Amino acid sequence: MSAVQHTIHKSGDIAARLLAHYDVHARTLPWRAPPDQGFANPYHVWLSEIMLQQTTVAAVGAYFQKFTHIWPDFAALAAAKDADVMAAWAGLGYYARARNLLKCARVVVADYEGRLPQTEAELLKLPGIGPYTAAAIAAIAFGQRAVVVDANVERVVSRLFAISTPLPQSKPLIRAATDSITPNNRAGDFAQAMMDLGAGICSVRAPSCLICPLAFACDAKHLGNPEVYPAKTPKAAKAQRTGNAYWIERDGHVWLVRREDKGLLAGMRALPDDQWTARRDGHATPPAPANWQKLSLQVSHVFTHFSLLLDIAVTSWPAGADDPKDGEWWPLKSLDKAGLPTLFRKAAEAAMHAGERI
Repeated sequence: MSAVQHTIHKSGDIAARLLAHYDVHARTLPWRAPPDQGFANPYHVWLSEIMLQQTTVAAVGAYFQKFTHIWPDFAALAAAKDADVMAAWAGLGYYARARNLLKCARVVVADYEGRLPQTEAELLKLPGIGPYTAAAIAAIAFGQRAVVVDANVERVVSRLFAISTPLPQSKPLIRAATDSITPNNRAGDFAQAMMDLGAGICSVRAPSCLICPLAFACDAKHLGNPEVYPAKTPKAAKAQRTGNAYWIERDGHVWLVRREDKGLLAGMRALPDDQWTARRDGHATPPAPANWQKLSLQVSHVFTHFSLLLDIAVTSWPAGADDPKDGEWWPLKSLDKAGLPTLFRKAAEAAMHAGERI
């Protein structure tokens, strides 16, 4: 069943019903303006949308508050040190977003006098901003009519129109259907209302159709099978990789390295490792000759395209010996301020608490 067949009979009351519901039930989020009360701060909208890419609202809240406290606007963020921003981002994942965040802030300051452009076309020219993010910013921050489709909206619209074509092939159908019900006025509130509906009532499992403001027009509800939408093409199994991380300790300090500027976890502080990647296992050769002791436990971590099982080896570095190559001694008492990405934070915690350190 295609979206085009349903466009006409769904073009009337959808937006009005949903916006009326949103006016009463909108989530209170630190980057939002209250319903129908003007537009949100563009810097806040942009920052939150970048943070929310492939991440949940619950995970983003504390990071958003921290970033806006330290760097309250584009000018402040553009002037920040890369290492400070990466450290503040640590734990949020998908670190390319943080690098693009800095690039974008610096372009906005250098080329746009510290203010975001207001149109989708101009927004798309900025680092880290793709079609969804450009549409969301244009609608929410500037009141432009834009078709905003995230994962929650995909679910709501695929059910509303009973679009049986599986994702990702159905994306053009879903976008066309969303376009058909997006109003000219309050497009930003409409987009956020759709997101709220998908995050709450129109949930992945056991959607609450009895209280849904769009139940009257929902084809999937009328068919009695909303949970089968959106249909999805089965995902290929993730590759499994293995590697090693190395804990080098001396006099209350641990040796940290800076990862390369390109690739996975680029530019982040980390424990030394054996050069595992998404495509190959690590070579299991320590970074320096030493009395290495392998811990009995392992750390597992799931990346976008592969899963990693990490062994941890520990050693004490002799006093007076030359430092290991290319790194820095970091005080154990302030390791939480090093900005280690989640994988290496797990490894560090394992090394510090395993009771097997030399």
